[in-house]
Amino acid sequence: MWQFLVRFILRNRLFILIGIGVLTIFMAYMGSKIKMSYEMARMLPSTDSINIKYEQFKKQFGQDGSVIFVAIQDPELFTVEHFNSWYNLSNEVLNIKGIQEVVSVARLFNLIRNDSLKKFEFTPVVSGLLTNQAEVDSVKKLIYGLPFYNDRLFNKETDVSLMMITLDKEILNSKARVGLVTNIRETVDSYGKKYNIDVKYSGLPYIRTVTSKKIQDELLLFVLLSLLITSVLLFFLFRSGRAVLFAMLVVIIAVIWVLGTIVLFGYEITILTGILPPLLIVIGVENSIFLLNKYLNEYKLHGNKVKALSRMISRIGNANLLTNATTAAGFAAFIITSNELLVEFGVIASINILVTYLLSLFILPILFSYFPVPKMKHFQHLDKGFINTIVTEVTKIILTRRTIIYIVASIAFVAAVYGITRLKTTGNIVDDISRKEKLYKDMIFLEKNFKGVMPLEITINTKRKNGILSLSTLKRIDRLQDTLEKYPEFAKPLSVVEVVKSAKQAFYKGRERMYSLPNNQEKNFILSYVPDITSGKKSVLSSFVDSNLQTTRVSAQMANIGTNDIDRILSDLKPKIDSIFPPNKFDVSLTGTSVVFLKGTNYLVKNLFMSLMLAILIITILMALIFSSARMILISLIPNIIPQILTAGMMGYFGIPIKPSTILIFSIALGISVDNTIHFLSRYRLQLRNNEWKIRPAVLAALVETGYSMVYSAIILFFGFYIFTLSSFGGTEALGYLVSFTLIVALLSNLFVLPSLLLSLDKRIITRSFREPYLEIFDEEEDIDMDKLVIKVMKPKES
Repeated sequence: MWQFLVRFILRNRLFILIGIGVLTIFMAYMGSKIKMSYEMARMLPSTDSINIKYEQFKKQFGQDGSVIFVAIQDPELFTVEHFNSWYNLSNEVLNIKGIQEVVSVARLFNLIRNDSLKKFEFTPVVSGLLTNQAEVDSVKKLIYGLPFYNDRLFNKETDVSLMMITLDKEILNSKARVGLVTNIRETVDSYGKKYNIDVKYSGLPYIRTVTSKKIQDELLLFVLLSLLITSVLLFFLFRSGRAVLFAMLVVIIAVIWVLGTIVLFGYEITILTGILPPLLIVIGVENSIFLLNKYLNEYKLHGNKVKALSRMISRIGNANLLTNATTAAGFAAFIITSNELLVEFGVIASINILVTYLLSLFILPILFSYFPVPKMKHFQHLDKGFINTIVTEVTKIILTRRTIIYIVASIAFVAAVYGITRLKTTGNIVDDISRKEKLYKDMIFLEKNFKGVMPLEITINTKRKNGILSLSTLKRIDRLQDTLEKYPEFAKPLSVVEVVKSAKQAFYKGRERMYSLPNNQEKNFILSYVPDITSGKKSVLSSFVDSNLQTTRVSAQMANIGTNDIDRILSDLKPKIDSIFPPNKFDVSLTGTSVVFLKGTNYLVKNLFMSLMLAILIITILMALIFSSARMILISLIPNIIPQILTAGMMGYFGIPIKPSTILIFSIALGISVDNTIHFLSRYRLQLRNNEWKIRPAVLAALVETGYSMVYSAIILFFGFYIFTLSSFGGTEALGYLVSFTLIVALLSNLFVLPSLLLSLDKRIITRSFREPYLEIFDEEEDIDMDKLVIKVMKPKES
């Protein structure tokens, strides 16, 4: 195969470049249509019972988490100037296209008993600008006398007041949400600037919008940083502008192709697919390093350009195929998770890793074939410099200090295992937001004053028509709310009970002490004033009950607590709920974004562990095809398992929990770190043949030949991943730190542990199956007649 490929590439240079150019133009056109994802990712399969209940809830009561919370701490809010400004602002926000409703202390409603109509009227507390302080004081007294709003819309003790902005459901999951949120901020910030008040923003729609915008901004930032850092490092390592230019061309084309692929598959940019362009730049440069080093090494050896290009394609192309296959396997393992974000990430990453490999394999040899042979300065890094010093020192250590290597590795391994015992599994809904961000600080501010903004919903099905308005059912719901209020993580719950209490207060002309559930006699009179929900008109009850008055909801905002705490609270709540609502009489379900996130996180962590095991299995199978020997497979896995164990141990020591954004790091790092092992062992086996199956000279020759590229690629990969530490997202930041650490450990493991094991085991590893593998990864150069292999130069036809 490689004989054919060498001839095909070098004899069809122009046609290949034209073909790649045409396809790149097409991919660029498709990539220009790329869109950001504005929908909340589905973490559970559509068939999961929790997901089914959540979808039923949304169908019945609408999308939870559709409210943006705007908070101000203004002791002078109830003065004429400030109150009127807040009133005008509330109406300005309401008039913005895409806003469904606005509720604030300057724009709220009260139930008024209309005896002539025998109905309650939902009337605004303030219907115009107030003219004097007496009017403001009167409004303040009225508002503070409505328990329905206390600790939900304002906090008397801290002078914090909320503006709740409900978005249209059509806007909620569309690109238009970005412009809408920007418009809201510009409008509301004018109040803050006017009175020098720091306005706080939170709520799921706001958090999702800000994070989507950050993903978009960081995508461009990381692509530019990746190109800058890799190009600088390449020039520093190779001292060749041509090498840098060619490698950058390959990765730029790869970035264009990945964006085009995302569109072709009908996907959008998410927090995960957003890191693929810079990720592929790093991986593409790694491919280029091995190809460039092989070309320079070969040309330095014999001075034959065609022969050097041939070996560049066949030997490194062969090994790179396997290294990229293992890297792709690490990413492809995410496909089994059934999580939309990870499946899309796995599909696009695995495909484009192999595409990047093909681009480097075709473009680099072709471009070098058109240009003059390398100059002497391009070989200097092979004979001197710090990389040469590193390889020389490593060689000395593995020859004379192998016992120390094993002791150090063993101590590190044992310490890491202890660290793993301290690992915890957790996650938060907004876990990936940096603690330094205003977004996070604003959310904490709302938690301190209103307990939280994350939605938790409890649905109660009475199993009978009109069952909700039964006094016994209302009392049960009231007991449930009292139970919820005992948990410090929950804000004051809201349900049909609060509406009924408000109706009783309204029936008794607004007396605050009458805010309670009615007795049986009162209930019939009071509820007769409530508009019929089945009339088709919007009722005060319609947000809380279905049209048959059979099912209702209890809504509670909660703090941004971890999945362990959510699980603890829900497990503690379940028996209490069952004691209030006997399961044989009521169907009670816990749902909402918080519950879905909890179950989704647990499901995702479990599936990510499975994907990691699958990645290890696939890589093991590939190793088996390469080496055939069980001993060699074990030896090849040891230097790649050690970095995984050490990384997990470090997470335990530093308190970094296992969660979706950190566990995926292991599959990514494993797929990339195994590259060095494959390159080293492939050269080792070739050197065994060249050295009559003598272990020592084969190991040393393989180390010298691959050591440069291993160190080069580790440097590129380290800094390439380290740029992700600049991200404002915790998960992406963790990816930068942890993968960088894992790859450095993998380099040390492949430089020291792997050669040491080969030297220590000596001839015990050279079995017949090792000599005769299922998958031959050596070049087929012996079948290529170098004298007949020439690069055709196309000459113009004579007219």
